[in-house]
Amino acid sequence: MATRKMATKKTKATTPPSVKSERKGRAPARVAEILRRLDIAYPEVRCALTHKDAWQLLAATILSAQCTDVRVNMVTPELFRQYPAVQDVARATPGEIEPIIQSTGFFRNKAKNMVGAARKIVGEYGGRVPGTMEELLTLPGVARKTANVVLGSWFGIADGVVVDTHVQRITRRLELTKADDPVAIERDLVKILPREKWIDFSHQIIHHGRALCVARGPKCHACPLEDLCHAADKTWSTVAVHKGAKGKG
Repeated sequence: MATRKMATKKTKATTPPSVKSERKGRAPARVAEILRRLDIAYPEVRCALTHKDAWQLLAATILSAQCTDVRVNMVTPELFRQYPAVQDVARATPGEIEPIIQSTGFFRNKAKNMVGAARKIVGEYGGRVPGTMEELLTLPGVARKTANVVLGSWFGIADGVVVDTHVQRITRRLELTKADDPVAIERDLVKILPREKWIDFSHQIIHHGRALCVARGPKCHACPLEDLCHAADKTWSTVAVHKGAKGKG
């Protein structure tokens, strides 16, 4: 008896639209174009925190948590006048530091961390701010963001990417990451950015976030990355302009 073969229809595996969009957003050519335009727009941007040595940068970065760099730069001149070296802070008590840094917010915790970090640097590192991620992370008040700031801006070491609120907001708008957690965002960024751009990228994005890509009402009409951005909260779009022009014709 002849057997009849059942015809089976092969289905082609398809990639979900969300995955396709993510891959497109993180495509090497697109990332390279973003970096190229950032280099043109912000060619020599550096850390905005005023400092003269590694300790001053570390202290200023501790103060910058939940605070603007402008405010920190208003506070640190008096702080460094009264306590010019890490040894001076190590001999102080948090209560002596608090009145000077009060306007930066969360000042009690910041004073405690600053004094604790200073004492550890003096006691365990001979008064010199350590130059590795592993060592910096042992200091009170120092997480990856602070460590990356010090390593990149003072030591010139690209061990990671600084992820502050500006980097967090803008990299999501640019579809370079879908993560919310700073550590996860950094993990995504180091996968797609050339290592030699890790330091500059953070400075450029932070400056871009202050100047144009602000949290509310971003100035998209003046943004050099506007046509590469598909953020839901855009305030202006060349696509809409072009469509409008075609409609008039």
